[in-house]
Amino acid sequence: MAGPSYLDTADGRRIAYHVSDGAGPGVIFLGGFMSDMEGTKALVLEDWARSQGRAFLRFDYSGHGQSGGAFTDGAISDWAADAAAVISHATTGPQIFVGSSMGGWITAILARRMPERFAGFIGIAAAPDFTEDSMWRDFSEDERAQLMEAGTVLLPSAYGDPYPITRRLIEDGREMLVLRDPLPMDWPVRLLQGTADEDVERQVALTLLDHIDGPDVTLTFVKGADHRFSSPACLALLTATLEDMLGGTRP
Repeated sequence: MAGPSYLDTADGRRIAYHVSDGAGPGVIFLGGFMSDMEGTKALVLEDWARSQGRAFLRFDYSGHGQSGGAFTDGAISDWAADAAAVISHATTGPQIFVGSSMGGWITAILARRMPERFAGFIGIAAAPDFTEDSMWRDFSEDERAQLMEAGTVLLPSAYGDPYPITRRLIEDGREMLVLRDPLPMDWPVRLLQGTADEDVERQVALTLLDHIDGPDVTLTFVKGADHRFSSPACLALLTATLEDMLGGTRP
């Protein structure tokens, strides 16, 4: 497979991306926290889009994957700006946004900034406001003190090395919260959530469902599915959800 294309943004960040030409509305995959565009869901969706002759975009936020910058220099506002920049550069017209974990939060931010670009939203274990409602909430007093004084605290991860959580990430996240006010979404929304997800509580999905203000919003719980949501059954549900949102027909 050919290497990625790169976009140098107005903010001085270098963003790696892959775009496939095809009919619209296109599909955009927005990955999770410390994830990248080479994950199973992104590649399965890319293959599906190509088989359907549909446009597709996947990319890495700055400090993630093949994009430039250090992860610890980034925050939610930076990654939302990265997403907006590459979407504006590499796509045209309305798109279906598929946001995984943090990508669901980024999608919610973009829904307020560029609603004209939305044809639909599929959230996979969407994790809006997680820096405040999960990380900061669950830090011990010692961890909070270390974060404020030293600027970084290490958060254990089930996926490898501990996550370095910066003070800027937490403070910036507070400026980007989306669950304190209604979220207008005038397009189809499908939220998918596993019951065995140990990273995103099922209550988060219910809260997001309640906050979205739209005419066509559903939430599906998948018993036994974990946060990765990458089992064959979960991937089949994801592509079937896309097909249903697109009317079940090829372009």
